[in-house]
This record gives sequence, C-alpha cells and structure tokens, in this order.
Amino acid sequence: MAPLSGSAPGVGAVSYTLGGGVGLLARQYGFAADHVRRLDLVTADGQTRRVTAAGEPDLFWALRGGGGGFGVVTGMEIDLMPVAGLYGGGLYFDVEQTPDVLAGWRRWTETVPRELTSAVATLPFPDAPMVPEPLRGKYVAQVQIAYTGTAEEGRELVEPLRALGVPLRDSLHDLPYVESGAVFEEPERPAAYLSSNRLVDGLDPVATLPKLAGPSAGAICVVALRHLGGALAEPPAVPNAVGHRAAAYSLTVLSPVEEGAADTVRATHGRILEPWAPHVLGRSLNFSFDLLDAEEVGTAFAPADHRRLVALKNQHDPDGRIHANHPLA
Repeated sequence: MAPLSGSAPGVGAVSYTLGGGVGLLARQYGFAADHVRRLDLVTADGQTRRVTAAGEPDLFWALRGGGGGFGVVTGMEIDLMPVAGLYGGGLYFDVEQTPDVLAGWRRWTETVPRELTSAVATLPFPDAPMVPEPLRGKYVAQVQIAYTGTAEEGRELVEPLRALGVPLRDSLHDLPYVESGAVFEEPERPAAYLSSNRLVDGLDPVATLPKLAGPSAGAICVVALRHLGGALAEPPAVPNAVGHRAAAYSLTVLSPVEEGAADTVRATHGRILEPWAPHVLGRSLNFSFDLLDAEEVGTAFAPADHRRLVALKNQHDPDGRIHANHPLA
C-alpha cells in the first residue's frame, strides 16, 4: 500500500489535506481531501470532536478543503491506494534550444489518460559547481511525470515529449513509491519563498512565460504548471469545500525572497500573471505562499461555499482564537 499522494520533503500531511491536496497521482485518485474518513479536532472552546460525515457533518465538509481555521487537528483517518511503484521522473529541456517545450507539453496533456499526472516547471539554473553540469547556466523546463502503468506503456506515452527536442537530462524510470519524491527533485534545504497561484481553464498565454518569467524577469522565478482534470474534476463521494474542480491547470509563480525584496517579487509575479486574467477561475491556497486578504482567500472557493465557511468559522471560533495562514473572514 502507498499513500494517496506524494509530496516534497517537509510537507505536513494534515495541512496539505485540509487545503485540498494535489499529489503525484491526483488525476487518477483526486484530491487528498476527497479520501478523508475521520478528523480528530480540538475547537477553540477546548472541546475534542470526532469529525465524520455522520457526526459533525458541517465541520466534516468544511475541514476537507476549507483550511485549518476551525480548530487544531490532532488525528486523521484517510484512504490508502494500492500503488507499490510508478514510472516517473523528469525530462529537462533547454528552453532556448527547445522553445516549443511548454506549448508541446500543453498539447500532449490533452491526449494522456488519467493514470498519468504531470507538471512542468521552468527555472533558471545558476552557473555554479553545485548544479549538475548539463543544467548549469541554462533556463530549463523540467517536465515531471508520474504514471501508474508499466514502464513500457510509460515510455510510449512520453514519446511525443522526447520528440520535442533532445533533453539535457532524462531521469524517467521505474521507481518504488517510497522514492516518488524524486519525480519533482525539489530542494530539501529550507528557504524563504513567496508565491502566487492561479487555477486556469486553459494555457493560451503559455508562450508569454519565457519572456516574462525567464532570467531577465527582475527576480528569480520558478513557474510551475500542473495538469489537473481527471478525477480532480469529479465530485467526491461525500461533498467537501474544495473549490474550482473545473480548472484544467494550476499555475504557480514562486520566488526566493530576501528581507526588503517582497514588494519587488510581488510586482514581478503580477506582471507574469497579467496575461492569464481571462482564464482564471480562482486560486489554490495550498500553493499560495503569501499573506492574502479576505477577498483573495475567498477566490479559492465558490461564493456560496465561502459564505458557508465564514459562517462556520464564526460559529466555532467567534473570538478568532484559531489563526490560519489564510484566514476566513
């Protein structure tokens, strides 16, 4: 048995799930929040509550996707999926040498089965000794693949990506699920970041990213596009507060930030995201690393769901004792 979703080192299972939870196999299995069976919760009045669909149904709806503002979760029971391994890893392309890589990935995502979940991240690598030699000093598009079929099927499915150009690096292979974090190869060293996220219905402006978010952006920007749809677009067996299931992709712009540079980073993110405005359905709070105001938090949910969440927050924590990163108001 394997966990529902893979994630980078340091991601808390509970907070990840309360925010919805989009994992390595999300297109096949849906949001992590869809598979929660029980939550143990201590509310602001000091009461311990066993939150299930049968007992505390309003809180059960709210906690699964509505965030951590309703109390302190001390336990969680969640489904596991029978996944022992997968075919996954990354294809790394030089954006300058393969300028069609983002548009090619977009076209390819329209053809793949739900058993394949993928993402692509663009980032400038420094010309430094700690960077693998093929990637040094290059603006790279890292296509990240997780597929639960056989390696033979996986190789056939990704062949259109390999046809886009010669990758700088190819790490696709069979791997046990316990090593699935290697798909994203994210740094394990902690650092300060700001990010902005949008959930979008399409990727028409994708050609703007290399110019707006590339090495000349004014701040180091990692742009992450995640393919959604599949099981993520389907309603769960028990309704929950996860918003914008109709989104086709998630777009996140993330930057390391030093003291005094936050405004510059936010302005850079705003320029990168501006062309996407006609395609935005809302945002994912799990991928929003910044202080959001009440209106911005509200865009993560359908309007009626947001009103219901605020009412439940006021009911269970009228004095605002429980502080969440993205508070409901």
